Amino acid sequence: MDLDDQLLRYFGTANIAAIEPGAFAAGIERMNVDLGLETDRSRCFALWAMMHMLGAAPDLDVAFKEEADREAARNFMDLADGSEEP
Repeated sequence: MDLDDQLLRYFGTANIAAIEPGAFAAGIERMNVDLGLETDRSRCFALWAMMHMLGAAPDLDVAFKEEADREAARNFMDLADGSEEP
């Protein structure tokens, strides 16, 4: 998944700073629908990670059926938030 392609797909622009509030809400809604329909675990994780970075990710138990995927998401959140302890 290419970030620019995904931004263009969901928000109509690859420039994240140019996304209007209404377009942002509509894009997040489309992402939620796609996340719920996605059957490929890696694509699901990538979509969820993008949503997390945009501040709109659903809870882990909603997004992931597999505990291993939820654990990977927790690790991603720790790394993204810079709170990983050595």
